[in-house]
Amino acid sequence: MANTSERTLRLLSLLQTHRYWPGGELADRLGVSERTLRRDVDRLRALGYPVDASRGVAGGYQLRSGTAMPPLLLDDEEAVAIAVGLRTAAGGAVEGIEETSVRALTKVIQVMPPRLRRRVEALRAYTVPGIFSGGPTVDAGALTVIASACRDDERLRFEYTARGQDRTTRLVEPHRLVSLGRRWYLVAWDVERGDWRTFRVDRLTAPQPTGARFRQRELPAEDAVAFVQRRLTERPHRYTIEVVVHAAEAAVRSAFGREADVTVLDAQRCRVVVRSDYLEWPVASLGWLGSEFEPVGPPEFVRAVRETGERYRRGAAAADGSRQAGVVNQ
Repeated sequence: MANTSERTLRLLSLLQTHRYWPGGELADRLGVSERTLRRDVDRLRALGYPVDASRGVAGGYQLRSGTAMPPLLLDDEEAVAIAVGLRTAAGGAVEGIEETSVRALTKVIQVMPPRLRRRVEALRAYTVPGIFSGGPTVDAGALTVIASACRDDERLRFEYTARGQDRTTRLVEPHRLVSLGRRWYLVAWDVERGDWRTFRVDRLTAPQPTGARFRQRELPAEDAVAFVQRRLTERPHRYTIEVVVHAAEAAVRSAFGREADVTVLDAQRCRVVVRSDYLEWPVASLGWLGSEFEPVGPPEFVRAVRETGERYRRGAAAADGSRQAGVVNQ
C-alpha cells in the first residue's frame, strides 16, 4: 500500500477525473477501507480542497469549486494567467497541444472560485486574438463542457447544424473530443439515431449536460482519431485537390495538417491530396509554406491559385507605384 502522502495525492487525482465517485468504488481504487478513505478525505479538506460527501447506500464524494484556490503554489494572478493561456491554446493558437489544454483547463476551472472565473471570462471576452489558425473558431467554454461530459460519462444535449441541413437538437453519449487538422470533432453515440456519429464542434451550439449517466459503448474503430478520419474519407467532398510541392515532408505536413494525404516523391518534393468543400484554405496553406509548387487539379483549384497570384501581383504593383509617386513628389 502506498504511504499516506502518496495515497492522498492519488485520491486528489481520482477526484479530479470524475464529477462524482461512489465511496466503495473510490476505496477499491485506492486499496483501502472506507474508514481510511474518510480520513484521507479529511486530510484533503484540511489542505483546502473542497470535497463534498453524501451518506447512505449510494454515498460518495465530489470535488467542487471552493471559496479559495487550493494550495497549488499559485496566487490568484498566476491562476488566472494559466486559465487564460489554456483557453488560448484550446482555441488552436499552439498546434498540437489543444486536447491536452482542454483537459488541463477542465481541472483548473473545476476548483477555481467564482471571483477568479469572472476575471478569466472578462479577459476572454475583451481580448482580440492576433493568431489566425486557418480554420473555424471554437469556443473554449463549449469545449470544456463537452470534455467534462466525456469524462463523467454524462449524456449531452446541443443544437447542431449539419452541412446543408436545418438546425436540429441532438441527444448524445459523448465519447471523445478529437482535434484533427484545423477543426474539432466530437465522437459520440447519437441516442435518437442509434448510431455512432461525428459532430463538428464549430457547428454545435449550447451544449448542456443532462445529468443522465451512461455506460460507454465499444467504438467501432481503433481509436477516436481513426474513427473521425474514416468518416471524413467516406463523406463526399466538393473538391479533391492535388498539388506537387517542392518541400520536405515535415514542412508540408506542418502546413496542411492531418487532413491531407502526403506522398513523398523525393527528398524535396511531395504530392499532396486534400479533400475539401473549400478552396481557400488549401490555397492559403501553399502561401504559408513559402515553397514552389505545381497545382495538378481540379480546374477550380488551379483557377483559384491563379486568381490569388494575380491579386498579390496587383497589390505589389500598387505598392511600387505609391513608392515611385512619393519619390517624384519629393
